[in-house]
Amino acid sequence: MKNWLMFLGLGGIWGSSFLLIKVGVKDLGPLPLVSVRIGLAALLMFAFLRLTGRAWPAERREVAAIVFVGVMNTAVPFSLITWGEQKIDSGLATVLDATVPLFTLVFAHFALSDERITPQKVIGLGTGFLGVALLASRQAASSSPNPFSGQFAVLLASACYALSVVVIRRYLRRVDPFVVAGGSLMVGGVVIVLITLITASLPALGDLHTKAVLAVLVLAVMNTVVAYFLFYHLISTWGATRTTLVTYIMPPVGVTLGAIFLDETVDWKIVAGAALILGGILAVNWRGRTRLAPAAGEPVDSALVETD
Repeated sequence: MKNWLMFLGLGGIWGSSFLLIKVGVKDLGPLPLVSVRIGLAALLMFAFLRLTGRAWPAERREVAAIVFVGVMNTAVPFSLITWGEQKIDSGLATVLDATVPLFTLVFAHFALSDERITPQKVIGLGTGFLGVALLASRQAASSSPNPFSGQFAVLLASACYALSVVVIRRYLRRVDPFVVAGGSLMVGGVVIVLITLITASLPALGDLHTKAVLAVLVLAVMNTVVAYFLFYHLISTWGATRTTLVTYIMPPVGVTLGAIFLDETVDWKIVAGAALILGGILAVNWRGRTRLAPAAGEPVDSALVETD
């Protein structure tokens, strides 16, 4: 029962990320929000790594892989999703983010010898991306524009997560997953903070609403750090395959929260699109090992995909 509660809690936490991003980005802007979120989470993870005596890997290839993951699994996708949510509904962003396993399948086919695309997986891919096409068509609806530029940004973020999953599985299998998670957060934090200081206009503290400040703090502490601990605890007790099924919980949570708190439109297209995407993921993994995401990560056979 304890693990089930953790599992449902993790799905709720990650599913709520998109609502919190939508709330925070209005006042802070994309880069400042991401900088605060990753920067604070990185400091907390750094403290955890030091207190538990975890060390960085010695091999250069593994260090390079962590740097890559820090940029492509943290700094870049977090920024793309946050920018995209300025234009599209948080619920739609949640559904589009669920495409990570589909992108992962494509990248893994070319990079991993044990992850080849089969006819069954082709059907799953086709079904999933048919759902994406259906969602993209919502931009024509006057009641819920959701321009394609915002949708494309979230899909590009999903592709970044997927590429990172493959890199983690290929080069970081032997590295402590908490080192991968903490190291990638620290790298991503340094990169995004520097870019923000150089290129972005920082909001005046007096202009920030309390709800925006609370949203970014919750994103950093709960939706990043606490979620990582829940994820890796479940990995150690349940295994990667079962734990990564959390991917299925996030879209309904995100869509429901967006509709309740932000009055976002829930029409037949978003319901059908989400069903097609999740159906595609199910078809891809039917009777096989589930390589769904993580969030940001795996040991790393579990992925590190933060799926915001």
